[in-house]
Parts: sequence; C-alpha cells; structure tokens
Amino acid sequence: MARIPWAHRSLLGGSGLLLLLLGLWGGLIPFVGPYFHYAYTPDKTWDYTTTRLWLEVLPGAGAFLGGFVLLIGRGRSLAMLGAIVAAAAGAWFTLGTVLSPLWNHNVPLGGTPASATVVMKIAEQVGFFTGLGVVIAALAALAFGVILAAPRAVVPAPRTALVEDADQATQPIAN
Repeated sequence: MARIPWAHRSLLGGSGLLLLLLGLWGGLIPFVGPYFHYAYTPDKTWDYTTTRLWLEVLPGAGAFLGGFVLLIGRGRSLAMLGAIVAAAAGAWFTLGTVLSPLWNHNVPLGGTPASATVVMKIAEQVGFFTGLGVVIAALAALAFGVILAAPRAVVPAPRTALVEDADQATQPIAN
C-alpha cells in the first residue's frame, strides 16, 4: 500500500477536518437551527422526518465519514475512498432537493425556508443545501487532487541484473 507523504497528509488533514465540521453542520442544523430562527419547514427543534433523513442527515453523515477517513487514512486508496464519499455527500446536498420529485410523485422534498425576509431565505437555502454541498464537493475535490499529486512509491529494480550488466560493460574487448 502506497503511503502519502507528510506534506500532502497535512493538506488532507485540513480538508478532512473541515469536511468533519461541515458534515456535522449539515446533519445537525435542521434540528438545532430553529433555536436561532434559521430553519426549513417544519421549523421545530429536534423534529425528525424522513425528508430530513434523506436530504440532510445522510449526506451530513457521508461528509463526516469522508472527512474522518481523510484524517485517519494513511494509504492512497483509503484516502481516495474518503474523498469520493465526501464528494458524493456534497453532490447530494446540492442536488437532493432538485432530484427529489423523481421519487416523490413530482413534489420536491426539503420544505421551504422558514424566514420571512428574502435575504434570510437565501441564507437558509445556501446554508442548508446548495452552498453547503458546493463547499463539501470542492473540499473533496481538493483532497482528491492532493492524493493524485502525491508521489507514488518507486519499486527498485532487482540489483543482480544491474550489477551483472555493469561488470560486463567494464570487461576489455579482446583483439
């Protein structure tokens, strides 16, 4: 298993930590946001619905898991898996409400922003779904790029073949 160098690991750790925090935000904000008048309908604290499960809790858990794997994963393939899971979670935050009519009889899921002002409705849309998903996907893409840019381990060639060829090259040619 190819290990990722320390300099690249520090970048992955930073991305992983941010993904952990954003995953926590995305999974918990629908339940605690109403305390701060920052909510989607239903705007009740700790009100569980299957819509919240599919559109907020599961993608939040995916971003959290992807960030955790990036933090602890030492190998290239495990880190790639974490980045892919986090990118999928970000895509689902962004596109989940848009694609939800496909399985909900042409009715979009996710509710509506609960605030009265236009600015707060935009802030809720960005903070709950669209902006959150874009930032998660961008961090996952950054982590994936760091993983791909990390130098791979080079396997040395067998020494016996190199030594034999060197010895034959130094032999004088007989006339």
